[in-house]
Amino acid sequence: MTDVLKPFLRLAALFAVVLASGCASFSPYSISEGEIEGHLKNAVAKYDREQLNSGSPLSLSLSDADITLGPDGRDVAVIDLKGQVALNALMTKLPVDLALKVEGAPVYDSQEKAVYIRRLQLLESSIDSPFFKGDLAPVTDTVMRVVAQMLETMPVYRLDETDTAQRMFGLVPMDIRVAPGRLGFVMAE
Repeated sequence: MTDVLKPFLRLAALFAVVLASGCASFSPYSISEGEIEGHLKNAVAKYDREQLNSGSPLSLSLSDADITLGPDGRDVAVIDLKGQVALNALMTKLPVDLALKVEGAPVYDSQEKAVYIRRLQLLESSIDSPFFKGDLAPVTDTVMRVVAQMLETMPVYRLDETDTAQRMFGLVPMDIRVAPGRLGFVMAE
């Protein structure tokens, strides 16, 4: 073996050991709360367009989505959603402003190469419309079911297949770890 190849092979071996170790503290790629918030807003806008195009009388818009990752050192995401649900019926729009605070577990789906929020729990809710204001349990329960179904099926983040680094992460078994303010991708154990 030539002297020129030895340093390269040592570096390659070190890299392979680090990758194979699956060390939870080693996170070669992470996403921030802000990135997830932006992706979530875009996903909700796309979901709303699809619902309206399919003939649904309900429209959903987000005015704010605030995500807190790893509060109090726990492996959860807390999502504060503020927006409007509107019933479009008989050429009129009946808007309902809503605010929900939900908590769930971020889960990485390696088949979809996407992060979902699962096992949702409602922490706080309020509804404001011209007809009522406050926390109306039957309406809140219905809205929570819709939000839970939406978040169970709609990723809050998806790996970008056009980015070489993210595409490479999609090829190996990965998992995510929740840290304050970030989700880190790590090798699956």
